[in-house]
Amino acid sequence: MKVSDNDKQRAGRNRTITLNDSEKIKYGARLTRLTAKAAPEEIINRTIHQNLFEALDYLPDAFVDLLFVDPPYNLTKSFNGKTFNQMNQRQYTEWLDEWFSRIVRILKPHATVYICGDWRSSHSIFEVASKYLNVINRITWEREKGRGALSNWKNASEDIWHCTKSSDYKFYVERVKVKRKVIAPYRTEEGAPKDWEDDSDGKFRLTHPSNLWTDLTVPFWSMPENTDHPTQKPEKLLAKIILASSDENDVVFDPFSGAGTTSVVAKKLNRRYVGIEIDETYCCLTEKRLETAEQDPSIQGYSEGVFWERNTLREQGKSAKPDRQVDTRN
Repeated sequence: MKVSDNDKQRAGRNRTITLNDSEKIKYGARLTRLTAKAAPEEIINRTIHQNLFEALDYLPDAFVDLLFVDPPYNLTKSFNGKTFNQMNQRQYTEWLDEWFSRIVRILKPHATVYICGDWRSSHSIFEVASKYLNVINRITWEREKGRGALSNWKNASEDIWHCTKSSDYKFYVERVKVKRKVIAPYRTEEGAPKDWEDDSDGKFRLTHPSNLWTDLTVPFWSMPENTDHPTQKPEKLLAKIILASSDENDVVFDPFSGAGTTSVVAKKLNRRYVGIEIDETYCCLTEKRLETAEQDPSIQGYSEGVFWERNTLREQGKSAKPDRQVDTRN
């Protein structure tokens, strides 16, 4: 028997976002379904409750500035009762190509695309993406959750392929610098800090972001962004991508939006958004999170216009002065 959100026993400090019956009705009424070709203004800032394969041909042409894709990885996994079954590599590549070949037309000429995967699916993602886009880089991020294995290395990383529609694309490195604690604080001959700052927050330097991300926390039960979605991405991860590769008022699109992290972060950062998700519960969770974002635009780990290295603010024993009322916890 399926256990509802209301029936689950949760710890007192559990902050996981859930839905009661009245909320499911309330937020369900806000969802959109496409039955004919839509104009951009009909779907922007909306959550589309539909199978991507049904909705794809109804999407407008060339309306997306930033595409974030987090498809099912090539694993057998259940999502709120719906199961994606593992395929052989060739079948998975063909499945990716089946919808990706149809989604390219919705991109603006200078659009940027990020596609998530793991070690099993990355080869297929590169093969398909390189057919239609310029592959710029592969980001690897540490996903510290995961079970150990006696006969294999523990899988604790995932990939994000950075691609562009053309050679002319947006990338704002100054927006995504990481604030790291200085371990070896070098000084000039005059004794001044060299490439670092010594202020009330301690000794830190702003560093250029690399394609190896180790400062992320996968959402868990005590974090206010957490839902019961089994593969939810951190808001901090999406903030990096959205700030680096889009401007305010740009359109950010997620065709496998899950519990809505992409749409929520886009809204917090003053971008427009569109999300498609096949599961109604996850769509309703998205709408609830979007409503909450109107009162609380905080993004955990992002403060004063920079991304803080994980746990550095906590080590100082105080909060930095918030920028845009962001949450200073990492």
